[in-house]
Amino acid sequence: MTVIKLAKEYYREAIKLSEYAFQYKVPEESIEKRLQMIEKHHEVYGILEGDELAAKLHLLPLEVYLGETKLKMGGIAGVATYPEYRRSGYVKEMLTYLLDTMKKEGYSVSMLHPFSVPFYRKYGWELFSSKLKASLKSEDLIMKKQTAGKIKRYKKETHSTEIEEMYAQFAKQFSGMLVRETSWWQESVYDELTAAVYYNEAGEPKGYMLYEVKNSKMKIEEFIPLNPEARNGLWNFICQHDSMIKELEIITYENDPLLFSLNEPRIKAEITPYFMVRIIDAESFLKSYDFLWTDNEDQLLLNLSDPHASWNNGTYLIKNQEVSKLSIKETETLSGKGLSLNINTLSTALFGYKCPLDLHQITHIEGSAEDVQKLQMLIPNRQAYFYDFF
Repeated sequence: MTVIKLAKEYYREAIKLSEYAFQYKVPEESIEKRLQMIEKHHEVYGILEGDELAAKLHLLPLEVYLGETKLKMGGIAGVATYPEYRRSGYVKEMLTYLLDTMKKEGYSVSMLHPFSVPFYRKYGWELFSSKLKASLKSEDLIMKKQTAGKIKRYKKETHSTEIEEMYAQFAKQFSGMLVRETSWWQESVYDELTAAVYYNEAGEPKGYMLYEVKNSKMKIEEFIPLNPEARNGLWNFICQHDSMIKELEIITYENDPLLFSLNEPRIKAEITPYFMVRIIDAESFLKSYDFLWTDNEDQLLLNLSDPHASWNNGTYLIKNQEVSKLSIKETETLSGKGLSLNINTLSTALFGYKCPLDLHQITHIEGSAEDVQKLQMLIPNRQAYFYDFF
């Protein structure tokens, strides 16, 4: 079986395979738009049986924030195989091929939304972001201290780049948030949502939320305050809908302080693991990572295993504010020393989703407690989060 990058003439077949596998139908009048979107934003890889498409996946060349740093990220979506070809290793072949392709093309990480977490864990992807869905009733809508600013609403047609700038500022506080171009906002964020922007007394935009109100329910897809005033101002705007809605649903990150600040914080809150990440090139990732370096001369060894990306296998030395990959000869003299972990564990730890101390407790990291503490102290205290979907 051979994986190929599909030419444009196969894109319609790729859509048909997605329709079959994911059980939906693209309206005929939307086919052309979908084809243009694939041509513009996707690379499609697949396996043919004769002239027929048997399996395919889509690679989306994107970027994500790791704090202030932007990383080249390969988003994987639309992984599908016709049932007569399933359990024949087609997806494994495509994923392995794509890992090699992303390495050659300089991708730092890859992300995906899993149909099955155990399946993608086998190939090195690991959970890095959860979503919190908070459900409130109209009686929970108690206003906070009045703010001096004002709210202005926008739709997709009147979108303001001020919203993009606020999102970027907010995203840099986290690990993993997508770098959004204007076209992404228009094609993948808004849909039928409304943006409400909070402006302070000086007329400066300091926060926004994306929401819809339908059937007496308000659903907030993004809640992005840049300071406490904006948080209160946006919340008070929500409360002004108390005569229109019976329910409120907010999608946010696990430690959003808004929920603690509610008059009655004992609300229904559901946390669901959401997206997965995988480091593609461990050596370049580690060398560019913003470790919290100290002046001490301690060293740390990481013995990394990656069955599906052999270039990552090896021992990495963290010393004197530098990271280097040791030669096989150097590694042999250090056998049994340092921490042992796989690419999954390294990915979730460096994105801040699970800390080394917890990963050590469940034996995902093996080694001395002292070395685990060293690794813990090197990783920035930065929450992982991902709002988008592909």
